[in-house]
Amino acid sequence: MCDQDHFEQDVKEYEARGLVTRKQFGAMLGAGAIAMMLPKVANAVTVTESEVTIKTPDGTCDAYFVHPTTGTAPGVVFWPDIFGLRPAMRQMGKRLAESGYSVVVVNPFYRKIKGTTSTTTPPIAEMMPQMQALNETTHFTDAKAFVAWLDTQPSVAKNKKMGAQGYCMGGPMALRTAAASDRVGAVGSFHGAGLVTTETDEHSPHNQVAKTKARLLIAIAENDDKSRPKDKDIMRAKFAETKQTADIAVYTAAHGWCAIDSQVYNMGEAEKAWAKLLDMYKTL
Repeated sequence: MCDQDHFEQDVKEYEARGLVTRKQFGAMLGAGAIAMMLPKVANAVTVTESEVTIKTPDGTCDAYFVHPTTGTAPGVVFWPDIFGLRPAMRQMGKRLAESGYSVVVVNPFYRKIKGTTSTTTPPIAEMMPQMQALNETTHFTDAKAFVAWLDTQPSVAKNKKMGAQGYCMGGPMALRTAAASDRVGAVGSFHGAGLVTTETDEHSPHNQVAKTKARLLIAIAENDDKSRPKDKDIMRAKFAETKQTADIAVYTAAHGWCAIDSQVYNMGEAEKAWAKLLDMYKTL
């Protein structure tokens, strides 16, 4: 689900359950404030940040690249949610790099929008056409270009597999990144939208990633599960069939809960998912 139709309903429900207050929702609109709330990385490494461009079959993608200042580290392709490349996504990418990864946070809308989308999330109506302009083909061509670019960077360990992670619409893009390149050994999808089209559709992201050997972390929002309750069972059955290691779970949080500038950001559940991501990436 990549919409805000259920936002007011979610606010009321989560307030009633004591998970978050309306005052907290308002405060969370500022990415800077949320970034300050993030727990510090234990034994954080010093990182180097830069703005980069990546050549693709469709043009030039602008991206944020952050990596440990010394040595090499596994590469990670970081796909933002529908609100695109912005301070919150950069902060999350930097946090991952401080844990020992070379992370490229890409702008999925580079064909039409360059640079940071906003310091806070713009109206979803403005971003929906950008998302709808992307498709299976662009997911694959972009993924191949991003992985290939990472492999040219001195800070990326060539003897380690890469990771790919995505949020909301970035979920299926992350799955397809593994399908696009066997350099990817682990995939994380957080409140991913459209991971399953139909159970047997060969173009469905879940069936495409099932042809790989990548480890999988599929973190599902509570309200997404409510609207598509069969998806988790379809994925569990498929990955059991292919003997893939897959952690598929529904979290007590609303769609968008992992993005630190989201109105439904849930630190407790987000940290639980983040810890699982780091554990999975240790296998790269």
